[in-house]
Amino acid sequence: MSTVRRLIPTVSVVLVILAGGMWLGGHPQFLPAFVRHAVVDDQTDVVAEAMQTIEDVYYRPVSGQQLADTSIKGMVAGLNDRFSNYFTPKEYRSFQEDHNSQFSGIGMAVSEDPKGLLVNRVYDGSPAARVGIRPGDIITAANGRSLKGLPQERSTQLIKGPPGSEVRLTFEHKGKPKTVTATRATINVPMVESKIVKKGGKKIGVVALAQFGSGAHAEVYAALKSLEKKGARAFVFDLRGNGGGLVSEAQLIASAFIRSGPIVTTKGRSVPARTLNATGDPVVPTDPLVVLVDKGTASASEIVTGALQDDHRATVVGTHTFGKGVFQQVLELSNGGALDITAGQYFTPKGRNLGGAGVKTGAGIKPDIPAKDNPDTHTRDEGLDKALAVVAATAQH
Repeated sequence: MSTVRRLIPTVSVVLVILAGGMWLGGHPQFLPAFVRHAVVDDQTDVVAEAMQTIEDVYYRPVSGQQLADTSIKGMVAGLNDRFSNYFTPKEYRSFQEDHNSQFSGIGMAVSEDPKGLLVNRVYDGSPAARVGIRPGDIITAANGRSLKGLPQERSTQLIKGPPGSEVRLTFEHKGKPKTVTATRATINVPMVESKIVKKGGKKIGVVALAQFGSGAHAEVYAALKSLEKKGARAFVFDLRGNGGGLVSEAQLIASAFIRSGPIVTTKGRSVPARTLNATGDPVVPTDPLVVLVDKGTASASEIVTGALQDDHRATVVGTHTFGKGVFQQVLELSNGGALDITAGQYFTPKGRNLGGAGVKTGAGIKPDIPAKDNPDTHTRDEGLDKALAVVAATAQH
């Protein structure tokens, strides 16, 4: 009996050590450095072993580069994060081209849709406009390949190509499928478009921003100042279909309308928490302002909209925005590819995170005044009409 009693504590200790070892094996960050490196090396070795085995044994030749790309894509897919991607070297070059103001394609701004790509804007005189694609249409296939379930970056890559080449597109217009062939061309995307509109005898400046690219704030500032000189005393800031861009540009653009205070707070596990405040002298600090949004308004666009709404600086008109409360970092890899990976979340001045549970699409920003375009009318812009009416009601002559 005494022998059994002595064995029970011993067995218990062994089980505790075994369980602890299993847990630490899956959480090497809690191990001492010299042990952690050994565990990580084992994990790396088994991945390399699997890749080598496939390369040696699989019934048809598979290159090591292909296996490496597939392995990294699998790791990223395992995050279950729709906003994180791995770009192969070829895809990364295309990604960089996508973020230039000039590219070869058919001339439309899109956002992700369960069926493929939702068309938010079609540029005047573009190939897309010439074949009859309109805002509100949904691109469902490119050259016969379905876009359903594909990430937006991948879908747009299938549509873009060398100038003069053709792409066959299937899209839904008013729920009915159509197939057209468009000839790609070099597209110059205007970052900012502006105009004066008279409403109720009042001059209203309308500024539409396509993306938060580098230098966008300077173009917005210039447009606002030009409209002021032309007599505008109220403004509509159109962010419909704007999928975002640089957080630094969001800070500067919101500062065009807000004198002081927080614009956005960013938080991440490896990124120090920081709050970006309004900076410099606002261009339009007090004139009546409406921000016009839709479901294509995302990311940096939501940062600006949320800041202006929380500050009570602007009335938000339109539909619920996209709901993207996370930001990504593009980290280049040694093979010429890159990880575009979610690094943290951002919060409005009142602490709202607009992306639901981090990487999931959330409710976004609820407009103060709902307004929605009618897809059956292409000669009218009901969203803009409503925004103009709202801002005109408080504007001075």
